[in-house]
Amino acid sequence: MSLPHRFNDVSQLEECLSRPSEALIEDLGTAPGDLMILGAGGKMGPTLARMAKRASPGRRIIAVARFSEPGLRAQLQEQGIDCISGDLLDPRTLLQLPSAPNIVFMAGRKFGSTGSEWMTWAMNSHLPALVAQRFPQSRLVVFSTACVYPFVETRGKGAPESAALEPVGEYANSCVARERLFQYFSHQHRTPGRLLRLSYAIDMRYGVLHDVANRILRRQPIDLNMGFANIIWQGDANERALRALAHCDTPTSPLNLSGPRIAIREVAAGMGERLGIEPGFTGAEADSALLVDCSQADRLFGPPRVGLDTLLDWTADWVRQGGLSLDKPTHYEARDGKY
Repeated sequence: MSLPHRFNDVSQLEECLSRPSEALIEDLGTAPGDLMILGAGGKMGPTLARMAKRASPGRRIIAVARFSEPGLRAQLQEQGIDCISGDLLDPRTLLQLPSAPNIVFMAGRKFGSTGSEWMTWAMNSHLPALVAQRFPQSRLVVFSTACVYPFVETRGKGAPESAALEPVGEYANSCVARERLFQYFSHQHRTPGRLLRLSYAIDMRYGVLHDVANRILRRQPIDLNMGFANIIWQGDANERALRALAHCDTPTSPLNLSGPRIAIREVAAGMGERLGIEPGFTGAEADSALLVDCSQADRLFGPPRVGLDTLLDWTADWVRQGGLSLDKPTHYEARDGKY
């Protein structure tokens, strides 16, 4: 895949984010039938839906969301994606949804959890139980989070899928509940699936690199208390999620979804060089961090296509030219599980 040197606007960015590979086209061919995306209105859902449609133009792609972002529903419909508006917590919405042999579940709640934990638990645990019961015969690829793991030593490979789950904070605990409920109903109904433990997708408009770049531009110090993280280009994350439909287990099983780990200090230095600003720092690297071992996914899909140097180049250029920001900090530096 030929990568651009820079992105001039959001349209070019989203074209690249939703560009399918031959490997994706081949894998989707082994998972025939309609594909429905639940919670398609978030940061990743629209480009994932577009990628699925571009990879399989003759297939019906259904995007389900509240569609609170003005114009998003019309944009997706123009690209041949069927859109259904509704609140997934409303039982009537689920009952009215069509059956689909392939489902990507993206609904969930993280930011704003503190202070309204009840809603976080409803979205991350109650809704999964409703969906798993409504679609017992579908392939269910579910977005989860690496926050279900405990912190691990920064000198190691990161937490593998077999690691014990010891989450920090209510959000992360609600995400363990999400996984356990999908696992329960997968055992009950023999539902094939995958639980994708995502760690920090990178889009020019948000993400760990976007956060670092903006702090450098504002001459704000970079917090080093969480000194390491895993990141992956959102286009690569979208592709792996869709390819997972062809690699489901029965019962469902977890799969780490990210790329190689990065050192925040080194990333800040590289970003600072590209922006021409010397970064400042606060705190010091702890000997543990939230890190994952992605070797299982790499064996299935190959390594991510977009490397760190390219992501740094793209992000620095994007923020330098005043590109659109979603204004949704990742809070990657948080060690208390509060978001």
